[in-house]
Amino acid sequence: MSSRRGFLGTMIGGAAGVAVAGATTTASAAARGRIRGANDRIRFGLIGGGGRGKEILKAAIGCPNVEPAAVADVYTRRLDEAKAIAPGASTHRDYRALLDDKSIDAVLIATPQHLHALHFVAAIEAGKDVYQEKTMAFNPNHARRMRNALEGTDRIVQVGMQMNSGDGVRKVRDHVAAKDLGDVAMVETHHFRNAAYGGWMRDVPADCTPEHVDWKAFEGEARHVPFDPQRYINWRFFWDYSGGNVFENMVHTLGFWFAALNLSIPESVTSTGANYRSPKMSVPDTFQVSMSHPENVLLTFSSMFGNGYYGEGRDLAFGTKGTLIHGSSDEVEVVAPGARSGEPKKSAGSHKDLTSLHMQNFFDCVRSRSEPVCPLELGFRTSIACRMAVDSYRRGTTVRWDPKTEEIV
Repeated sequence: MSSRRGFLGTMIGGAAGVAVAGATTTASAAARGRIRGANDRIRFGLIGGGGRGKEILKAAIGCPNVEPAAVADVYTRRLDEAKAIAPGASTHRDYRALLDDKSIDAVLIATPQHLHALHFVAAIEAGKDVYQEKTMAFNPNHARRMRNALEGTDRIVQVGMQMNSGDGVRKVRDHVAAKDLGDVAMVETHHFRNAAYGGWMRDVPADCTPEHVDWKAFEGEARHVPFDPQRYINWRFFWDYSGGNVFENMVHTLGFWFAALNLSIPESVTSTGANYRSPKMSVPDTFQVSMSHPENVLLTFSSMFGNGYYGEGRDLAFGTKGTLIHGSSDEVEVVAPGARSGEPKKSAGSHKDLTSLHMQNFFDCVRSRSEPVCPLELGFRTSIACRMAVDSYRRGTTVRWDPKTEEIV
């Protein structure tokens, strides 16, 4: 199920866990994979019950005719927190117990980024439809493993780039189709947040100990280090588990513009920046990324955690006939190519959270067996582009994508 022609047909080569397992159900494995009625109940599980996991759990529960069946996480505190949200759900410290439940139709995965491939592949192999939080894949190897697991199945996959469930993508496509912009050669995007550590810093609870955290399960395929509660609670600070704000927020921007302009994986990526104000984390707090695409488009992304001037999502697409401005509340405006306002145009509203719409789209597609707005192939393209940005920053040089070997060079 791909929105880009032949994606699956022309492929080359082949921490927390929250699972939701329920009490009784009439659903069966045979019921999955068929078109369902709007009133058919979908039982789902959640793997990864941290902050984002609890958010998407609440969004899922808010959708009609769904049932939270089980929650799995490597940290006992997360299980208790998820149980408070979904009292009827069973809880597990091993995500495989969730996947063994044949009555569960779909799985939401919200684990740290380095664990996505491990949980996704196992979920697909268990016959589940999957809502996979971004960034879909940690590196090209993980992306290929996830794509190969999906190939030849009829599983539904939605990647959690919820901006794409708003009207903005459609509006941009309409302006492009109407030739309102002319030829677009540059897209300039921003994510500015005036918050120490990007607002990611979490206090370590007293019970975050080896007794309550399955450290080996959290590490997954990452290099082994002795148990460290800071690494577990503030995993976004460490390269072993995170891509920093590239994987946290740039991926949403790429998901939007890759879909709106039908952009391919960039040919080359250059990243520069540093960590100026956040000594407890390894990832940069101030950086810029420049991506050169085969569609003759240069896409740039600027991010910082020390100033909020541009906000979290003021983007501009520059064309020969017009400039398109997309704001954080998903509004779109086109102005003359030479127009200058002196000041950035403020969004018509605050940042719009489209998670509930995105989750509803997933469940609608589970019933209809149609393709969600963010299928795996869009997750694949954006994951590779994000990893290129991280690798360029860490190597201190421009990196390129080799489409034949599907490697970053």
